[in-house]
Amino acid sequence: MKRTIGIILCSLIFSLAQAAVKTKAVDYHSGDTVMKGYLAWDDAIKGKRPAVLVVHEWWGHNDYARKRARMLAKLGYVAMSVDMYGDGKTAGHPKDAGTFSSAVMKNLPVAQKRFEAAMSVLKARADVDTGKIAAVGYCFGGGVVLAMARRGVDLKGVVSFHGSLGAGAPVQKGIVKAKVRVYNGADDPFVKPESIKEFKREMTAADVDFKFVNLPGAVHSFTNPDADVFAKKFNIPLAYSKDADEKSWQGMQDFFTKIFK
Repeated sequence: MKRTIGIILCSLIFSLAQAAVKTKAVDYHSGDTVMKGYLAWDDAIKGKRPAVLVVHEWWGHNDYARKRARMLAKLGYVAMSVDMYGDGKTAGHPKDAGTFSSAVMKNLPVAQKRFEAAMSVLKARADVDTGKIAAVGYCFGGGVVLAMARRGVDLKGVVSFHGSLGAGAPVQKGIVKAKVRVYNGADDPFVKPESIKEFKREMTAADVDFKFVNLPGAVHSFTNPDADVFAKKFNIPLAYSKDADEKSWQGMQDFFTKIFK
């Protein structure tokens, strides 16, 4: 009996060890620009599975975006955190972050090419179900994934966490292929009530399958544990919220279960 239990425990330990998430830095191109991405997957899972693109905050493709990719890999997805700035460029100050992010959002055709270049990396993998790809984004990245949905990029769904909502001209009916979920801090000073009303009006008029969730007490960057450090260092209204982080992450999981079934 003891020997049997020992064998079972050893097998379990071996299985857990084999199920470790694998990661790999990957260079890809959008035009002449080198983009520096990061892949994460569980190689104990066999066969094709859904994939998720992760778009970084305005700080650039940093450790936080890669952490979220690993978290998604643990859930069973192939995940790739993408580089929207090029050459793995990151910002150390809000002024630079604002410059970098504004440059991308002011040229959405180029942004789309960069986003779709990352999608091509995922689609080339043997373990990815190319018909089941979604995207998540944080702050700047939230605005990016919403913009990609508005531009008709072929995604099953997008999830924006404390992202910007505006997109210029409202999207026309029939363009958006992705289902949309937005998790917003109800006390976020960067997202005005009128912007929320306009976003909901736009999505409704275009017959988009969307859900907007306002998380009470949460402000900007509520998913990032480093938000409190940035807030203190740069005197900007950011704060981590464990409750909002966990609720929005669970909401994302439920959403993916639904769209990928």
